Amino acid sequence: MFALILGAARTRTAQVSAVLALTALVAVAAAAGPWYSEAAGERAAAADVRGAPAEQRTLSVRRVADTDGDPRAALDAFATAATTNLPVDGSAPALGMTLAMTVPHGVQAPAIAVSYRAGFCDHAQLDGRCPAAAGEVALERAAAQQLDLVAGDTMTVRSAPGTEPLRLRVVALYRIADPSGAYWSDKLFRADDGFEPLFTPLDTFARRPLWQPTLAYDTVVPQARLREGVRTLSAALAEADRRLRAQDLQLVDATGDLLATIARDRAAIRRSVLVALGQVLLLGWFAIALATRYTGRDRRADTALLKLRGVGRPAMLRLILGQHLLPMIGGLLLGLPLGALIVRLLAGPVSDGARATVLAWSAATAGAVLAGGLLVVTAVEGLALRLSVATLLRRVTVGRRDWRADLIDLTLLALAAAATYQARSGGADSGVGLIAPGLVALAVAVLLARVLSRVADAVGGAALRAGRLRAGLVAVHVSRQPGTDRVFAFVTTVVAVFVTAAGGWAAARTSRVDRAAVELGASRVLTVQADNRTVLEDAVRRADPAGRFAMAAVVDGSSDPPVLAVDTSRLAAVARWRPEYGPVDALPAATRAARPVHTPPVVTGRALVLGVRNDSDAPVTLAAVLQNEGDGTRVTAVFGAVPPGEHRVSTPVPVCGGGPGCRLVGFTMSGSGTEVRLSSLAQRDPAGELLDGAAFGDIIRWRPSVNGAALDVSVAGRSLRLRTDVRAREYGTATGDVYARAAPLPVPVVLAGAPPETWRFTDPALFAVGPGLTPVRVAGTASVLPVLGATGVLVDLDTARLLAAGAETGGTFQVWLAADAPPSVVDALTTNGLTVAADQTVAARAARLGVQGPAAAVEYALLAAGLALLLAAAAVAVVAAVDREPQLARLAALRTQGLSRRVAATAGYAGPAVLIVTAWLGGLLAAVAAGAAAQVRTAPFTDGWRIVIPPDPLGGGAFAAAAVIALAVLAPTAWLAARPLIRRLSGRGAGAEGGA
Repeated sequence: MFALILGAARTRTAQVSAVLALTALVAVAAAAGPWYSEAAGERAAAADVRGAPAEQRTLSVRRVADTDGDPRAALDAFATAATTNLPVDGSAPALGMTLAMTVPHGVQAPAIAVSYRAGFCDHAQLDGRCPAAAGEVALERAAAQQLDLVAGDTMTVRSAPGTEPLRLRVVALYRIADPSGAYWSDKLFRADDGFEPLFTPLDTFARRPLWQPTLAYDTVVPQARLREGVRTLSAALAEADRRLRAQDLQLVDATGDLLATIARDRAAIRRSVLVALGQVLLLGWFAIALATRYTGRDRRADTALLKLRGVGRPAMLRLILGQHLLPMIGGLLLGLPLGALIVRLLAGPVSDGARATVLAWSAATAGAVLAGGLLVVTAVEGLALRLSVATLLRRVTVGRRDWRADLIDLTLLALAAAATYQARSGGADSGVGLIAPGLVALAVAVLLARVLSRVADAVGGAALRAGRLRAGLVAVHVSRQPGTDRVFAFVTTVVAVFVTAAGGWAAARTSRVDRAAVELGASRVLTVQADNRTVLEDAVRRADPAGRFAMAAVVDGSSDPPVLAVDTSRLAAVARWRPEYGPVDALPAATRAARPVHTPPVVTGRALVLGVRNDSDAPVTLAAVLQNEGDGTRVTAVFGAVPPGEHRVSTPVPVCGGGPGCRLVGFTMSGSGTEVRLSSLAQRDPAGELLDGAAFGDIIRWRPSVNGAALDVSVAGRSLRLRTDVRAREYGTATGDVYARAAPLPVPVVLAGAPPETWRFTDPALFAVGPGLTPVRVAGTASVLPVLGATGVLVDLDTARLLAAGAETGGTFQVWLAADAPPSVVDALTTNGLTVAADQTVAARAARLGVQGPAAAVEYALLAAGLALLLAAAAVAVVAAVDREPQLARLAALRTQGLSRRVAATAGYAGPAVLIVTAWLGGLLAAVAAGAAAQVRTAPFTDGWRIVIPPDPLGGGAFAAAAVIALAVLAPTAWLAARPLIRRLSGRGAGAEGGA
């Protein structure tokens, strides 16, 4: 039997080669599936870990302890307990302790924590020396400006009013070096509602006011443990939490979101690989069935002869299956390593721990390819073995369709309808909804095949009767050739699947770029550190005086709603503006139109002189609030207690002399007096008048504080009258502010999303724009805003800076760069005082999104669809090769009867060409129909992000490019398949009427 099989395989090399090639292509997809699923899953998990915020990669253990004056012993015992119970390597934890305190600042006492953090000086930029002795502290620069402290000063903090004070010596001012790093991910060691913490050596906590701190142990979870996924790590953390609670320790675990993202990525990849692999397997088995059916014509005579010799059906089936088994095994041996190699190039290697599992799954898929192939071969050959000897020896096959074919077609239509219903009802990611596009495409292909047969029948007869031999012969060949409808349906389905997959891949790629652009706002975004907004804006304007490629921005995502402040004078030149953001000039135009005519004076002298009249019967303390225009620091110039009567009081302001000077922010009034009038403001050294009576008497120039009701502001003649509000006096509050109007009020903003609920009952106002609650006016609306997404507020940065006047309002400082920004701009920014903490580009962020689960899924779907396209080309080649001899005999006979060589050659070429072109057009139509019926959409992101409308997978250039690629793969196959026929036909007809 084996010798017979080998002999049959040697005599039918074309059939063997066809089965080998088809099996190899299917084996490539089958091998690539498990390898790709694991490799892409690991790559996506690694990208998720790299892109996750530091707090999602960090475990923290905390305890409120009583150190009893020995902080070192308490911290060591705490560290031992945490290390012992955590299920991760704690070889390099960040240990620390902190205690919330307050610091006197005017009439207020803002919060400031006293903290110890191991390795602090390595993760901060110090202006001074690292605190080393007990009582020495490092103070954050912005806090130092607010508190008017410098290195060498002494400050006092206390846990609550009336408690024992703690005196500390400032030896350095610091700025956080890596604010997004894991070291600073613990919120205990960042500002909550007040100033950034004071950092001090551990010995400082031996002092009595610091005996009850919160101890913290922070460790970064290794990437390998995070990539393990939800099951193993989550279970280990749950057990660790139980053990820690038993020891009165609290585990703060923020890894849940990251682990869930990794799990969703892996699930999306597995699901999509399974669907795509299933489609390729089905198409591959169908191609093998086609090849078996067509090549079976050559085996019919052998089968008839075996039947005449009395060979039983099982023995004949074993012989026939043996002829297919050898090339199938050869195809597997070729395809399996090639699939693994392709996956390595696309998705990278698989970890050692997962290699055994992947090999097992690859073996399983290879077995499925072989078993399925043999099954379809058995089915096709089994039908042939049932035929009689007379039927087997008949050279003309019966083209009649039976009820079984109709039943299969009806079943496909029913499945397509069910899948379409599930996909449109919201179940596109589960059940038959997953394969809805493929089923709809197949159903359309089957219907078009029926139509093609009938149209070809009608056209062929009509053309022949009309004497149009070329068209008639081609149409008759298409309509009379047995199995043409199946080949047409197969190629049509494959083209639809390929176009859909290619369109989905291209749309997902565009969607990733769109998301990256929305999340960043510009082609390149630098996250920078600066002492305040004035320094940020000034540095950017110095680095790019023309305003062509750099823009300052501040993002405050913690406010409600989130706020994005941008330098609107550069917005159109720098930002990647989208139609969803609304008109790019809406906010700049509204800001320019609302700017006050009179701007506050700038103090360049070294002293101020204020003309004031105290109309009450008690002293009033007055102070001028200034902001240094160079470094943005807030300066409070106290004139002292002004007794009743009219006076000219003065105060030194040495920091304002020379340079850009100081802008007048406003005046502060406190004390037991109730009413004063301000009439003049001048400066000395150099001397000059800043505000006269007319300026003080112009109410347009002034605005009261909108926080509280401490002052009533009005004008009286040529003076500004400040009066303590009656309600404030009732509560014993005698302090308040009046501001020089430097920015438009209400502040123009562009709003995305629904207005906050509080705006329904009060005038629109925000906390994140100025000091305290600041009124705003909606100058425009948008469906989406850059960085913020579907909800947020866009405001002018310079307006917010002027209103804040050096007060800390939070937010992340950024510099947006245009696509054509020169590399030297970064050096210019650092030269002007900014520190670059992070550098992000749209391309880099899109690339990171490109390795997440949905992106990997569409990548494999495209690979599988490409292999299916090659399967279709191979199937067409097999059919053309098998049909070559009968077609040659028919055309040669016609040539003998007088058919011209030109007409014969045209018919020989046009037959495969018409089949390919009509199937290609049918595939495009099927793709469009499947997309509309099954609502094919761009692959969603892992986190469900859908801020902007994703592109249509079957629209525009992607559809056209995929269609051209499909035709470029299939058309040469038809041409090459027809070439041998034409050459042989020309050789046979050389003696006939040659040039006719």
